[in-house]
Amino acid sequence: MAKLFHLERRSFVPSQPPHRLNEEQACSAPLVELADLQRILDEAGPLLKVEQVCEVRAGPHQFPVHAITLGNPSPEVPAVGFFGGVHGLERIGSRVVMAYLRNLVMRLKWDAQLHRQLESLRLVFMPIVNPGGLWAGTRANPKGVDLMRNAPVEASEPVSFLVGGQRLSSALPWYRGGQHAPMELESQALCSVVQNELLNHPFSIAIDCHSGFGMVDRIWFPHAHTIRPIEHLPEMQALSQIFDQAYPHHRYVVEPQSRQYLTHGDLWDHLYLKASAQADTTFLPLTLEMGSWLWIKKNPRQLFSRQGIFNPLAEHRQQRVLRRHMAWLDFITHAASSHARWVPTGPARDEHRQAAFARWY
Repeated sequence: MAKLFHLERRSFVPSQPPHRLNEEQACSAPLVELADLQRILDEAGPLLKVEQVCEVRAGPHQFPVHAITLGNPSPEVPAVGFFGGVHGLERIGSRVVMAYLRNLVMRLKWDAQLHRQLESLRLVFMPIVNPGGLWAGTRANPKGVDLMRNAPVEASEPVSFLVGGQRLSSALPWYRGGQHAPMELESQALCSVVQNELLNHPFSIAIDCHSGFGMVDRIWFPHAHTIRPIEHLPEMQALSQIFDQAYPHHRYVVEPQSRQYLTHGDLWDHLYLKASAQADTTFLPLTLEMGSWLWIKKNPRQLFSRQGIFNPLAEHRQQRVLRRHMAWLDFITHAASSHARWVPTGPARDEHRQAAFARWY
């Protein structure tokens, strides 16, 4: 089998097994997730292409932010992007993305079907968008800016105080950044990768992995800045329908984020609006919001841990979470590569739109 792409090697941090670091050490040592990512890339060898898209200073450290790609680079094929670690406290998001990347790397050694799939599909990974926040154990980046409130998008309806994004102070949560300041380096890097690797394809999906809302796992789609439905509501209804048919026993709640709360500055709203301005482009940005309250219910002592509010601290629960979402991520790659078979057209699109309004609005 021919080599897919060249791997640019770079040593991130001294190698140390993640399980040897406790929670306090994880916030003060060089970033464990980067060491784990390096091991995956070493295992992959020349099968991946790795690009450093920016570098972030946090305390005494300089952390790289990388985009990893594999599959067909042609802009004619569909593409899927996987993103994690946008909020530093939500380490499980990075780990879910890296678990799926590791799965693909191991399968590339023997899975001929995967190689055939990648001939007609582009995959992009940004497992650690906010390494400074992961290192410091904060939701925001090292400058105190919440990256998911940082885009130049204003909510068209009232938002909840603070939670919807605020410009009062970086000492308060959900800080958006200065009124006329440019987007943060990490936000710009994510937007650049999406623009260059996803929005130049006729069909693409993004999966952004988060945690911390509710007791069930939710799959959110735009909008977050308004209750108005997105233009691609029929496509979202069709995608949800084929997922329900293929996995009838799944426990995800699929819904627009606006059903829960509205925000200013949502990065995915910003990117969706940019994609919608392009002709003949379908871009479906999805957020996997893992319900961390369930982990707290099973272990109330996690409430006393800053990391525990957003992550499964017990090893067996973390392993269960990593297993649980592999089917969803794999489903998305197959749905993207076969989108011509399920994306509705003509009268079917109107039917899906009506079904979506009845379901979500």
